Amino acid sequence: MTKTLPITEARASLTNLVDRVSKNLDEYIVTVNGKPAAVIMSAQEYESWKETNEILNDPGLMKAIREGEKDIKKGRVYDWEDVKKELKLNVPH
Repeated sequence: MTKTLPITEARASLTNLVDRVSKNLDEYIVTVNGKPAAVIMSAQEYESWKETNEILNDPGLMKAIREGEKDIKKGRVYDWEDVKKELKLNVPH
């Protein structure tokens, strides 16, 4: 859940905010003079956001994802068990 708070309040309760974002995945938008200036979020959420952003900014990867989605819609898919057999993999389910 994202909450907005002024920087003075964020400064006064920083320890509690850090605890809440790390345990509850809460997010806080910190304002300065009423305008958004920063975001406090968990390191886990930040890493996830960075990874998503990197994917979205990679034209080749996005093209491959779109092509894969088209293949799925057209039924051009393979059963995992068949793939393992063809590649001679002995991988658990």
